[in-house]
Amino acid sequence: MKKSLLCLLLILALILSACSSDEEQPTQTSDTVSEADKDKETSTPAPSDADVDVTENGTAAKKNSGFAMKVNGTDGKLSISRATGSGKKMGESGVWTIFVYLCGTDLESEQGSATSDIAQMLESKGSDNVRFIIQTGGTKEWYNDVFAVGKAERYIVQKGDIELVDTVELTNMGDSATLESFIKWGVKNYASEKMGLVFWDHGGGSITGVCVDELFDYDTLYLSEINSALASAYAQMTDKFEFIGFDCCLMGTAEVANILATYARYMYGSQETEPGSGWDYTAISDFLVSDPSADGAALGKVLADSFYEECKEYDQENECTMTVVDLSKLDNFLVEFNDYSLRLYNACQNADSLGAIVRSIEKAENFGGNNRSEGYTNMVDIGGIVNACRDYADPGNVLEALKSCITYNKNGSNHKNASGLSVYYPLQVQGSSELKVFSGIAVSPYYMSITDMVATGYTDNGYSNEVFFTDDGYWSNEDCCYDYFEDDYFDYYDADDQYESSLITFEAEPFVDEDGTYCFVLDENGRDWAVSVEGYLALNIDDETFVELGETAEVYGDFESGLFIDGFDGFWFSLPDEQLIAAYVVDYSEDGQRAFYTSPVYVNGNRTNLRFWQEGTEIHVEGAWDGIDEYGMAARQVRKLESGDKVTPVYYLEDDTEFEGLEYEWEEGDDLTYTYLPEGEYFYAFFIDDAYGDYYTSDYVTFRIDENGEIFFVPDENAGGFGGGYDYGYDYGNGYDYGYDYDYGYGDYDYDYDYGYGYY
Repeated sequence: MKKSLLCLLLILALILSACSSDEEQPTQTSDTVSEADKDKETSTPAPSDADVDVTENGTAAKKNSGFAMKVNGTDGKLSISRATGSGKKMGESGVWTIFVYLCGTDLESEQGSATSDIAQMLESKGSDNVRFIIQTGGTKEWYNDVFAVGKAERYIVQKGDIELVDTVELTNMGDSATLESFIKWGVKNYASEKMGLVFWDHGGGSITGVCVDELFDYDTLYLSEINSALASAYAQMTDKFEFIGFDCCLMGTAEVANILATYARYMYGSQETEPGSGWDYTAISDFLVSDPSADGAALGKVLADSFYEECKEYDQENECTMTVVDLSKLDNFLVEFNDYSLRLYNACQNADSLGAIVRSIEKAENFGGNNRSEGYTNMVDIGGIVNACRDYADPGNVLEALKSCITYNKNGSNHKNASGLSVYYPLQVQGSSELKVFSGIAVSPYYMSITDMVATGYTDNGYSNEVFFTDDGYWSNEDCCYDYFEDDYFDYYDADDQYESSLITFEAEPFVDEDGTYCFVLDENGRDWAVSVEGYLALNIDDETFVELGETAEVYGDFESGLFIDGFDGFWFSLPDEQLIAAYVVDYSEDGQRAFYTSPVYVNGNRTNLRFWQEGTEIHVEGAWDGIDEYGMAARQVRKLESGDKVTPVYYLEDDTEFEGLEYEWEEGDDLTYTYLPEGEYFYAFFIDDAYGDYYTSDYVTFRIDENGEIFFVPDENAGGFGGGYDYGYDYGNGYDYGYDYDYGYGDYDYDYDYGYGYY
């Protein structure tokens, strides 16, 4: 028996012995959101200074929220009205001012990333025509001797110099009032012909927003708060910002663009996570110094290209995405997307189609992990959704309108067909508060109805979206980004409410046939509602305890016939010392030849995830990524493993508790291996998701690998093959020349599958 299995058994024995001790074991708990964000999520926000004007008699009057969207429920058409300025330039011609809302958080306190970006600004050529205005805050420590931790400071960076120009009370950078104060002060004192606004920090996408303040209970700026601050500041401006951008992860979304379209000409944002280095501020400044007359489109191209080169320095260019959006063309896209969403919503009303639609959407590109080990962002490519659902809803003009908005985007090889904007979709809902937040920022009531339908678990009982429309038949977000219906509507969804699905039904339930093949056949109902099928692998320890090794996509079949069989060939991932690791599928390349995985590990004592990909027999470790934190923010840095790093694998037991493997010291030139499993007994199960995120888990069946390396399932005692004259022909081949030929007699069907499986 190989060393990896012996080590695993030894460690688990120690763990189980400790767990059975009479001594009380310490436990750790953590809230999923900050206390400040709990207040935001559990009640409709009270109007802030940004939301009200005070009249002469001292009464409060509601301010314009910046823009309003309205849909007539009779014809389904969307109309949008936005506040407009006079268009008069606010400052000296030929001058650029870029305001940077610098919320340092752990990116600065642990990595010094903000200080590095300030250094890039100082390294630029410098000119009287280009300046950066910075507000500091949000971090426990600065990696420089200039910024003070206990104060909110404002600096000007220009011509290779940095100067403190204002000091104010340190306040929460995750609060709308702090952002509003900075913008108003900045525009008043440093207005220019062209102005930009940069949000610098972590980002989590449309639901959790940006800028988590580690000094103020890890509070974050929601999109509603960004809109509130911008609306108040814009009321005192005569012209739009030339651009508003996010040097943060995951903020290249349709919901973000919709809010910014009132206040800026262009938006810059990444659909995917960003490395800690972020934007190249030297390249940005040097370009504007050389051409101060450049507009936001020209600057955006330089920014995107230089960002890609920054990613390249950290070997993260494959994951790179950066989008430049022409916000003047966004409303046309939003109108077309609403029309499309109505068509898709109508298709979803057909119970026979909903499962297939959800199955199609889940094949679209998504960003930021979205798996058990790393957490969920629920950000999905909007163009990918439209393309994936072509068979159910006519795209119409929506893709052309989307393309018209995207002035420029730079995508790495892993996302070469990403459309440029993401949209929220509930791949895995984190709770009712998530749905409530989305209800206030959704760009279409029909698209919101689809997400609600999926989260609700509607089947044949009928679904109505009347709650989103007024009595006279209109949907409106005139009070933008706030809930306009009952606060408790979304209380139907609890994050822990994932149930055994009643929708996954079978013509032949999962069983091991007389030839040692694990298989099943969905019936018509099951084919309608099932959206994904995966294989799960576990190591059997003592018939009562097993260790989960992860998931495999080596399941062959299709939803048209309903027949699925295992294609597991006995190979698995391990560290160079032959310790098996737990591995979970993240995504696949668009050509299907490369699979991306994540594995829970500790690196130098810090809990993180090992990101790696496999193509054929080649495996490459990209680095360690911390995933999505408890506040919904994505880690930015995928850190390369270095010689001397201590890597400890993490495994889940059958009750979802964790335990650690043995520490391995990484050496230069190391990589993971993909080798045959050691001799032992293993469990294998099918895991089937339905359209609503509920699941069916088959019974685990046993397979053994003997001393000769032979793999075989233990047949069910009552299994006698499919029987009944069915005829299925399968021909599988893989890179290791293991051939699988299956011939089943099964009714009048005659299927012949030929899989040349590129990964193995």
